[in-house]
Amino acid sequence: MPRRSLDEWKPMTVRRLIVAALAGTVVLTGPASAESVLRIAMTATDIPTTTGMPNNGFEGMRFLGYPIFEGLVQWDLKSTTQLAGLVPALAERWEQDPNDKAVWTFHLRQGVLFHDGTPFNADAVIWNLDRYYRNDSPQFEAQGAGITRARAPLVGSYRKIDDATVQITTTQAASYFPYMVVYLLFTSPTSFEKAGRDWSKVAALPAAGTGPFKITRVAPREAVDLARNDGYWDPDRKAKVDKVRLMPIPEANARVAALRSGQVDWIEVPAPDAIPSLKQAGFTITTGSYPHVWPYFFNIGAKDSPLKDVRVRQALNYCIDRAGIVELLNGTAEPASGWLNDRDPNFGAPKNRYTFDAAKGKALLAEAGFTDKKPLSFKVMISSSGSGQMLPMPMNEYLQENLKQACNVDVTFNVVEWQVLLNSSRALPDAPSLQGSMALNVSSPSSDVAVMARYFADDRLPPNGFNFPTWKDEAFNAALKALAETTDAKVIDAQTKAAHERLVDDPPWLFVVHDLNPRGMSKKIHGFVSPQSWFVDLTLVSVQ
Repeated sequence: MPRRSLDEWKPMTVRRLIVAALAGTVVLTGPASAESVLRIAMTATDIPTTTGMPNNGFEGMRFLGYPIFEGLVQWDLKSTTQLAGLVPALAERWEQDPNDKAVWTFHLRQGVLFHDGTPFNADAVIWNLDRYYRNDSPQFEAQGAGITRARAPLVGSYRKIDDATVQITTTQAASYFPYMVVYLLFTSPTSFEKAGRDWSKVAALPAAGTGPFKITRVAPREAVDLARNDGYWDPDRKAKVDKVRLMPIPEANARVAALRSGQVDWIEVPAPDAIPSLKQAGFTITTGSYPHVWPYFFNIGAKDSPLKDVRVRQALNYCIDRAGIVELLNGTAEPASGWLNDRDPNFGAPKNRYTFDAAKGKALLAEAGFTDKKPLSFKVMISSSGSGQMLPMPMNEYLQENLKQACNVDVTFNVVEWQVLLNSSRALPDAPSLQGSMALNVSSPSSDVAVMARYFADDRLPPNGFNFPTWKDEAFNAALKALAETTDAKVIDAQTKAAHERLVDDPPWLFVVHDLNPRGMSKKIHGFVSPQSWFVDLTLVSVQ
């Protein structure tokens, strides 16, 4: 693609043709009755899967995961001032065995019903765990299993103690295991039976969960309709709206146009250059810091990867103009010099603090053998949209020109659909599906140590984990082991700092920006909370 100068990029963000973008927009009419309907435009290119374990990354979990299908543990999404913590959900409480730290006991909430009226109990928990972790179970679901095993990889064995108690044994001691349990979602076993034991048909039933909303209609590539679950087990979290309609509109300008025209009430990630005019027109723009980083995953393990050399990885982190990206995004992001936000108390004190320092970057590249006569060049796999991807095309085009001008680095792109990119993050380093890509642009949560372990522990290499770089660092692993085997909060914090310092000084990723989670909303929306989380609580929202 032709390059533009950085001076051209800074004043302009997204220059896409709205007419073309609107070709895929669903035209909606208002509700015929007095029912309150919340209409949301997602960034996804298609609706996430609706079997109870949605694809499309954390946007899928945000809209077609937690509102419908719940776990034993859930996120506390009521605060804007601190990172979202964990609270009881389908388990009223849980404990780690003091004599065997690999054993966790979950005491189930009584009286909970799935949307189809069948009871949630220990049998349903075991049935779902078999769905994810037993390849030979009749209900095994390959796609759901792949997603779940990647997010909760430490589940070793499990058993029913009684109708209200389940025990899970992990493959290793992990103080952070409850932060993995939050991704184990439960679907009614009856859904599977009603669909003739065919998961592809479960999606169209639709499937039954236990959450505050239930799915009422599924129209692929068009919309999913949800209705309030009036029989929800938690009276304090009963939804305020009658219905929710979720629509995939992947192009930012098309989402803005849909909001302006009144086709939707809420859009994810408005085009940054539309934000001032949206505010002027009376729309609400919400932003807030949350645990998110927009990086490149380096492919360190590929046979001839230039990124095997830590000096190259450090150099690239010095070569990028993060402030320019923030300006490109109209202030809806913050510079990222590590996996954690710089203000996070566990950021630590790494030796490297990545600012835009082209001279230092070029010097490190020269030490590694890359000069103006022999410039570094590599291919990056990117997507045109997706969960947490912000505005990947203009951002990547900016980085392409930035790296060329600052450090004479040549970057080319392989543009794929978001789910293809996600699948690639679990590919082997020299897999043909990567088409020679030496980096992947996959946005990542940075919410807790469990996520850190999933992305960077050396036992989480593809295809069984998210350590796409196949990165190994002894000091990091020692810190991770120390915090996993203790329950002392002070030790956990100290070792988290030590682990994060290694992520900065021996970087497996190119750290670019932290997203500020922008959304555009109609003035009709009330009660929305922008938590420090990838997820939101739709039950708090009303449309008036």
